[in-house]
Amino acid sequence: MDTLINDLKNRLIEILNLSDVTPEEIDENAQLVGGDLGIDSIDVLEMVVMVEKDYGVIINNKDIGEKVFSTIAALADYIQKNSPKLSS
Repeated sequence: MDTLINDLKNRLIEILNLSDVTPEEIDENAQLVGGDLGIDSIDVLEMVVMVEKDYGVIINNKDIGEKVFSTIAALADYIQKNSPKLSS
């Protein structure tokens, strides 16, 4: 799971152009949307596309999306449980 969390931190930095943030500075239990990283609804759309493309996990329900994108840890847990590309 730690590998997945680190991968997600790096991917978020890349896709959201967070060039002044390092993976070590991102708390996997901190609030993602509306938190310290300044992630907004447009960024969430980019993250949804990344999760679908990179991990084969489709998030097409707002309620699930709100839970999944609450923290990086929650996102990693959801991907771990639902990705056909990862073995649980």
